[in-house]
Amino acid sequence: MASKKTPESRQSQVAGTDTPDRANTNAKLQSLEAFRSDATGQALRTNQGVKIADNQNSLKAGARGPSLLEDFIMREKITHFDHERIPERIVHARGTGAHGYFQSYGCHAELTKAGFLQDPEKITPVFVRFSTVQGPRGSGDTVRDVRGFAVKFYTDEGNFDLVGNNMPVFFIQDAIKFPDFVHAVKPEPHNEMPTGGSAHDTFWDFVSLVPETAHMVIWAMSDRAIPRSLRMMEGFGVHTFRLINAQGVASFVKFHWKPRQGVHSVLWDEAQKLAGKDTDYHRRDLWEAIETGHYPQWELGVQIVPEADEHMFDFDLLDPTKLIPEELVPVTPLGKMVLDRNPDNFFAEVEQVAFCPGHIVPGIDFTNDPLLQGRLFSYTDTQISRLGGPNFHEIPINRPLAPNHSGQRDAMHRMTLDKGRASYEPNSIDGGWPKETPPAPQAGGFESYQERIDAHKIRQRSDSFGDHFSQARLFFQSMSAHEQQHIIKAYSFELGKVEREAIRARVVNEILANIDLTLAAAVSANLGLPAPKAATVKVKGSKLKQSKALSQLGKQGEIGISGRKIGVLVADGVEVASVDKVVKALQAQRARPMLLGPTSAPVKTADGKALPVDASIEGMPSVMFDGVWVPAGKASLQALEGSGVAKHFLLETYKHLKPMGLSLDGKLLLNKLGLQEDAGLLLGDEQKTFEAFFKALAEHRVWAREAVAESVPA
Repeated sequence: MASKKTPESRQSQVAGTDTPDRANTNAKLQSLEAFRSDATGQALRTNQGVKIADNQNSLKAGARGPSLLEDFIMREKITHFDHERIPERIVHARGTGAHGYFQSYGCHAELTKAGFLQDPEKITPVFVRFSTVQGPRGSGDTVRDVRGFAVKFYTDEGNFDLVGNNMPVFFIQDAIKFPDFVHAVKPEPHNEMPTGGSAHDTFWDFVSLVPETAHMVIWAMSDRAIPRSLRMMEGFGVHTFRLINAQGVASFVKFHWKPRQGVHSVLWDEAQKLAGKDTDYHRRDLWEAIETGHYPQWELGVQIVPEADEHMFDFDLLDPTKLIPEELVPVTPLGKMVLDRNPDNFFAEVEQVAFCPGHIVPGIDFTNDPLLQGRLFSYTDTQISRLGGPNFHEIPINRPLAPNHSGQRDAMHRMTLDKGRASYEPNSIDGGWPKETPPAPQAGGFESYQERIDAHKIRQRSDSFGDHFSQARLFFQSMSAHEQQHIIKAYSFELGKVEREAIRARVVNEILANIDLTLAAAVSANLGLPAPKAATVKVKGSKLKQSKALSQLGKQGEIGISGRKIGVLVADGVEVASVDKVVKALQAQRARPMLLGPTSAPVKTADGKALPVDASIEGMPSVMFDGVWVPAGKASLQALEGSGVAKHFLLETYKHLKPMGLSLDGKLLLNKLGLQEDAGLLLGDEQKTFEAFFKALAEHRVWAREAVAESVPA
């Protein structure tokens, strides 16, 4: 239904050839944000605007005397400090964010009347917040968890919030179960452990008793739950929404974000090490990518289902624990999103941003998904608690760019000074303003979709929500061999942390056996439990045996190795020509080479000159890089060979299946380490070697190495 560009013109826009000039775009956006403040060249003042002469000492009766209560400067400063913190989010507390813009590929008027999807020249500002779910603000970035993916579109018609996750389904079908799920996954109440993870009794007790969670749990046990980068995650709206055109024709849609950086994850061993070596790994990665000009990009697309086809599937479109396989309904691209500006103030923007699935614009509407219906209430309700009242929409990061005249006044933290005497509608005192706007096609006022409903009030699940295992089975069977092994290991690790054997047995026998008996047998063996011999329920057959779209394999992205971080190991005696050659080759691919030395001090090159390094090998361990290169220089190679830290770096890189390149002189070092060349472990510095290295980086891992690498100590 949506209008499409030709493949050539769409690829041109995806590639950024018609991307608006960043400086002009951001200048335009920031001109709309008069609330931003820059203190450069300004006098230090109190919150009331009084210039401060001494900010070092409180007012006292004599140099050694008591402090005086009349010190309004000290009182104001301490009072503000005492009240700086606000309640953190109950879920999604740990997050980060960035500004950017969205640009439609064309006019999609056949699909929706939403204005931001009508004009390919229109630039719509966005703010995106990424987050984990379980842990508090101080938890780690690389825990095994779902990631929130929330986008606020500042459209001319008002704010539209697309509030989703990096997984296309959810744990539960009905919002009434959300408090139960969150209470179960949160740290256990008697000891407040574990922080940031689901490997504990209460979570597995709940999901083993609620089989509708099976599909989401297997996603959470997959590599999707430990992403390499926030830039390398898919995003999903989770629920089925409606798009409505100007003629009132509605279509069911599922929203998708496809990252142009590819879809990649870290290994579980890496995730655990990163949690200790860099708690802010994902935050730092996103921040640095934007600061260095490697702007993350996603393509927004939708799966479109005409209303007449609502019941054509073997699952219910309103069931949030189900996805639509892309083989059945392909994703139609609508436009692209680019993140190109970091926040100026983390608290004011990332912490105070308020998302709500109920923030929609004309041309977008809801469905009767019972989880979505509960979210429409819950998100607004929680912002009132967190942000001090119903005026949270006036906080700068939440303000729409569209005019905001509602007649609603007062309440805590009101910032708008409303003129006029009438705060009600209709009125005659103020000429009747503000007035209602007729719906499209006349003037564009919001109008809810006129869905006919004739039903009894009951507390009941639809029978069409009753299949809990067929899509979980499809997911597992769609994984590559190494992805399946990672899922087996994840279940085994998490259930191994569960104290009660009855819970472990229930997961294996009543959940995993209904998904896949091979999966259940492998996990049983790792837990020392008897393997189940048969499923406990009859699982509905699926139209598909596999769905390639569910696997991360082959999702290299469209921008090659742009933004990938490569460690270049150097020591005294390194040949500067070899360093320059690999650095220039990587920079030509828009990768990010970093020189790592034995310490942070410069190293001496083979010709005796000082070569500055970016960091020490110990300060920037291998888990922070996508690959490694060791340039030529016999003395340098000998120094690295004699360094336990350097050898650990190389062995760990190999163990984590990352691409490695060494000059021809590095053959001896490889032999000492006991490593063999493969498709991602390369010797030489010719162009063909570089190209093979780049190819391995684009594929992210050398999966053929995995069986061998398990025996390598690191």
